[in-house]
Amino acid sequence: MSSDLAHADRVYEIARHRSAAASSPIVASWRRCMVKHHLAPEENRKPLFLTDSEFRRARESAAGLIAESTEELDRIFQSVGRSGCCLLLTDAEGVALERRGAAGDDRDFRALGLWSGAVWSEQSVGTNGIGTALVDERSVVVYRDQHFFTSNTRLSCTTAPIRDHTGRVTGALDISTCRNDIDEMTFSFVTQAVKDAAQRIEGNLFRRAFPGARIVIVPTGSGASLSLLAVDQDDLVLGATSAARIALKLDDGKIAQGVPAADILHEQRHDGGSDLAEAERAALRRVLSRTNGNVTQAASLLGISRATLHRKMKKLAVH
Repeated sequence: MSSDLAHADRVYEIARHRSAAASSPIVASWRRCMVKHHLAPEENRKPLFLTDSEFRRARESAAGLIAESTEELDRIFQSVGRSGCCLLLTDAEGVALERRGAAGDDRDFRALGLWSGAVWSEQSVGTNGIGTALVDERSVVVYRDQHFFTSNTRLSCTTAPIRDHTGRVTGALDISTCRNDIDEMTFSFVTQAVKDAAQRIEGNLFRRAFPGARIVIVPTGSGASLSLLAVDQDDLVLGATSAARIALKLDDGKIAQGVPAADILHEQRHDGGSDLAEAERAALRRVLSRTNGNVTQAASLLGISRATLHRKMKKLAVH
């Protein structure tokens, strides 16, 4: 009990200072919990649980997210499941949609609220991996006494937000443990695994949103973020991940107008030709490639004579 009171006193003392909140995401979260959500750290509060019907609706709304995350959840659980860790996939409101955990740990995790249907929003449960990652829209680690409520200080959580094809946060992937023998250094490896998995899920969601589109990797000089474009057959950008939007200064408005991928990627023309000539050259090269260079077959596919195709190839320097 004395340790609980000491934790609550520490939260009150530190969170009162604006300067500390400005320099620390954890303290900023503590301050939000106190000032915005009117929570008290000494409360013994557990996550709320949705009713069966509410939970069913939440899963239906997030059907795409669940489908594109299942393989990643199973893969990570194979790596960390036996080490006393629990995996949660949540929606943007912090509702735990999917869970992975070892049967021997179920009792402890259920008591802590690490269970399907629980709501791990910051407003409900104070500073925690899921809720704080969703608010800050970035990966966070909340290690034991960094949690707001004393009732959660047994937990260590690492969470990465998941963004949809428009770059907006649509959920979160979390790994939590209540083991006492895990240190911050060891937990850093788990943190990287969570970030990598969240990024792969984002890639799955992006490809799901643009079936049939050409997916282009945008060179950003850093592999820390998923930077992809979806491009149609006319080289117009259909969509971009959050990292690609930032790197290329794209937004929904520009994408809706129809931006040529070559323009925003600053691809250079080989001969300074017009866009129309470039498009015609590309079309000829594609057809010739499909026919393994057979000009007669290519002309037939294009619906023109062999002589006309030869003239076009000479004009456009297609060999």
